Amino acid sequence: MRPRTFIRAVDDVSLDLMPRETLALVGESGCGKSTLGRLLLRLTEPTAGRSVYEGTDLMTLGATAMRHMRRHLQMVFQDPFGSLSPRLTIGQIIAEPLRAHGMAGTRVQLREKVADLLLAVGLLPEHARRYPRQFSGGQRQRIGIARAIAAEPSVIVADEPVSALDVSVQAQVINLLQDIQRTRGLSYLFIAHDLAVVRHIADRVAVMYLGRIVELGPKRAVYAGPRHPYTQALLSAAPSPDPDAARTRIVLEGDVPNPSRIPSGCSFHTRCPIATTICREERPVLRPVAQDQSAACHHAKPMPIPI
Repeated sequence: MRPRTFIRAVDDVSLDLMPRETLALVGESGCGKSTLGRLLLRLTEPTAGRSVYEGTDLMTLGATAMRHMRRHLQMVFQDPFGSLSPRLTIGQIIAEPLRAHGMAGTRVQLREKVADLLLAVGLLPEHARRYPRQFSGGQRQRIGIARAIAAEPSVIVADEPVSALDVSVQAQVINLLQDIQRTRGLSYLFIAHDLAVVRHIADRVAVMYLGRIVELGPKRAVYAGPRHPYTQALLSAAPSPDPDAARTRIVLEGDVPNPSRIPSGCSFHTRCPIATTICREERPVLRPVAQDQSAACHHAKPMPIPI
């Protein structure tokens, strides 16, 4: 029998999400972004750690209490085709959270609420009688957003909500999410790998590599002056709207290490162009390197501490 292999998908991650804020979580595929989003909502049960919402640790709640808490915490999934039941009409899909949280009211009131939610995401009330197969990918994602906001949550985890959509449709969905945030006062944890999308929607950016946050800061600071070599490489590879802009492409050597055998010291040192002995021996901690900006890198000079 082969020995069992354990992978620590999310390791020592600590994030705060402010009211009405969009915190973008970025990184390569397989780095643990989606797992973190699911852990925060307990769609995946954690082996350790805390997820605190307004003073309540969600990890301590029983099934009934967690079901009530889900009214405040919702998710928009990556796949607009697989996240909607093909057996239910659009109206039934959107009405489901309203019924689950005792917000349905009478049958007439429920129809009116579903119609209002469809209008809020740019669809028509008569679409409630149709099935998911009758809609495009962008329309299905709008339906997923309508379902997520139906229970009037305060936090939405959006797991790569536009990665499966055409570029022209991506812009429409991003604008819709921003409009909904303004009108409903929502906070978003926006999981993505497309840095152009993140630049458009985020207030702050957290960069993840092999299950750990390696850089965190305001969007403007991270894009203008990335301090971690991994963030610098990601941004150098992102398409630029100005084809004549001078830029240096950073090409990382090697592949992402096996997550079941993460290298000692800094997990990025096997691909880092500036790695030294300390990087191979000592794991860096996330520390301030500029105003409101932190990086987990031995070679990122820390911000002077005011006396």
